[in-house]
Amino acid sequence: MDYDVVIIGAGPAGISASLYIVRANKKVLVLYGDKSSLEKTDKIENYYGFKNGISGEELYKTGIKQAENLGVDVKEEEVIKIETISENNYNFITKTSNGLYKSKKVILATGNKKNKPKINGINEFEGKGISYCAICDGFFYKNKDVAVIGSGNYAISETNDLINLARKIIILTDGKKAPDFRADNVEIETRGIKEIKGNNKVEEIELADGTELKVDGVFIAQGVASSTDFAKKLGVLVKNDKIIVNENMETNIKNLYACGDCTGGLLQVSKAVYEGTIAGLNAIRNC
Repeated sequence: MDYDVVIIGAGPAGISASLYIVRANKKVLVLYGDKSSLEKTDKIENYYGFKNGISGEELYKTGIKQAENLGVDVKEEEVIKIETISENNYNFITKTSNGLYKSKKVILATGNKKNKPKINGINEFEGKGISYCAICDGFFYKNKDVAVIGSGNYAISETNDLINLARKIIILTDGKKAPDFRADNVEIETRGIKEIKGNNKVEEIELADGTELKVDGVFIAQGVASSTDFAKKLGVLVKNDKIIVNENMETNIKNLYACGDCTGGLLQVSKAVYEGTIAGLNAIRNC
């Protein structure tokens, strides 16, 4: 299905953007597939309009319902990949666990999730064999052995980006259920991970039972992809895990916007609503 704008994220930033877009009579889709940090907030007392405060979960669900009532398409589908295209005025294709969606513009608003596993060695070897983007760094591991840490659709997507490059890929689920995935050069290992080891670069992974796996690189793909993950893969400027945007909330990639926690600054609902409003109003232009 085709849309004027696809928004990734159903929190205050994404929903606020959708309200302005749908009221401009544009076709807009909001996609979300992971629990929002807002839902985990017990009570919010510093946001305008609620004299007795409101729970994060209630505010989150009310926002989604408001968007749906105005005609926004809201779908609970995990977004796996966003790609640029040039096809009849459509600039992006968003791939989810259920389908594909073309759009003229995309707004990233999934917050700033931290999907880094708590495994010894990850911080030490970042940039020295540990990567968070298969499509960005896969070429450096051509005909080498690599590992992908993760067990969901995002891990499978990263593995697919490596299949025609790496000699062997080991999907490490770190104790989680193995995904239903088969390929000639892919192995799946469900034992827990103890440590990533090496001298000046990644050389091996030690499992919880002491087994050591020799690898040249490790790709982190735990949980679901964040706005920053998508941004990096598309070539968006990112600094300190924050997406760089201009005053219109547009990234350095034309027609691609970002708003909310993923742009840094105050991690507050009011800031997310403001940035979502700016992103929505600017996404309407020439759409």
